[in-house]
Amino acid sequence: MLSKITSFALNGLEGVPVDVETDINKGMVSFDLVGLPDTAVKESKERVRSAIKNSAFRFPVSKITINLAPADIKKEGALFDLSLAISILKASGQLSGETDFVFLGELALDGSLRPVAGLLPVLISAKNKGFKRFIVPFGNANEASYIEGTEVYALSSLRDAADFLNGEKQFAAVEHRSFNQVQSRRAYNCDLSLVRGQKVAKRALEIAVAGGHNILFSGPPGTGKTMLARCIPTIMPDLTFDEALEVTKIHSVSGELSEDGIVSLRPFRTPHHTASTVSLCGGGNTRIRAGEISKAHKGVLYLDELPEYNRHTLESLRQPLEDKVITVTRAGGAVTFPADFILCASMNPCPCGNSGSQTSECTCTPAQIRNYRSKISGPLLDRIDLQVEVDGVKYDDLASDTVEENSASVKERVERARAIQRERFADEDMSVNANMGERQIKKYCRLSYQSEEILKNAFNSLHLSARGRSRIIKVARTIADLDYSEEIKPEHILEAVSYRNLDFK
Repeated sequence: MLSKITSFALNGLEGVPVDVETDINKGMVSFDLVGLPDTAVKESKERVRSAIKNSAFRFPVSKITINLAPADIKKEGALFDLSLAISILKASGQLSGETDFVFLGELALDGSLRPVAGLLPVLISAKNKGFKRFIVPFGNANEASYIEGTEVYALSSLRDAADFLNGEKQFAAVEHRSFNQVQSRRAYNCDLSLVRGQKVAKRALEIAVAGGHNILFSGPPGTGKTMLARCIPTIMPDLTFDEALEVTKIHSVSGELSEDGIVSLRPFRTPHHTASTVSLCGGGNTRIRAGEISKAHKGVLYLDELPEYNRHTLESLRQPLEDKVITVTRAGGAVTFPADFILCASMNPCPCGNSGSQTSECTCTPAQIRNYRSKISGPLLDRIDLQVEVDGVKYDDLASDTVEENSASVKERVERARAIQRERFADEDMSVNANMGERQIKKYCRLSYQSEEILKNAFNSLHLSARGRSRIIKVARTIADLDYSEEIKPEHILEAVSYRNLDFK
């Protein structure tokens, strides 16, 4: 007999429908699986065989041929197990009910269903292609509950799935959940009120988040650079539901979702300085996976001790910082991942960390300092809009009872500035000042004669590039938005120029 049911494959973050065609005929006993399966899919034959037997069904002693169509698309992962088993049961006459569902799930040897990675992007892609009904593992129920317009049944075993299809058991579809409920009970573990002093750094942080700009902190060890970076998500606007789905798709494919089944807080990714280019950008020998810069999508990528990273790895950031996406190309194909993040980096000013410090003496030679700073290329530094020197905090500041401004207050100002930008770019394909191109700069960032003169002097004295000039203007536009000023004033340009103080060092 012949049966045909539907499953889905993953290509990056996109789901591709796959027809599971099973033919059972007389002949030499065999079990052949064709259609470009990878090793995990090939191994599913033994999982499916054991799961069917241990679920009190009969495994056909016949010639079994299963085709995964279209045959020119690589099938990867264990999410086809359930569809293979259901297809065999239907072709062997052990299932008589309708099978008009999309089947996804990994089988254990005892027939129980295990959750699979990447379910959310599959559900979204399948819904967009007109598929509405799904049977998935119970462990993926929370993840599936946020997709409206679908009918998802989260079951625990192959036996339950077969009984449900045969009409012998009834199961309720997964109840849809509200994203706001999940978001309201999540909180960050840090706050700007815990950072003592550092007014200049806090101001730069506010500007960076308000306009979506990249930022670099340079200063001696122990001055609060890491703590400042960890506070960035606390002053960013809350994730919208659409943004949360974008982020969750990436983390779902990576198998990094929490029990909530959705990412409700802005990502904060901080890869170690020994991270490879592949781990940062994405890739893999078989399946192309998202890297750290994609996992930081709509959040923050924090690179601590920036000069300690491999220079080739750092240079790979240049293209995604400009384009907000990254295309990973391998022999098996190419996948484009989103990479719209704020880059925050920190570094010591020299190997010993005390160059320029007002409290400690530097023991490095000029050559050592020059070699240390040269590990960061000019083109990469040019893409970092705000470059801030952070000095040590005095004991009196640390012991003071003065109440520092908290993240909630700064977040309010950031959200007002972001609202101005959303209104400004309502007809553009962007939402923050940092993403402006030259056309938008000319349209929205007109400078007075005095402002132009200030910028011209900075351009010549700091030996800025054309990109550096544009980024100063964009930062000045954000500062003006924080001041509720339609015009970019000379003081806005002056402040923006002051945050490029590493360009000439």
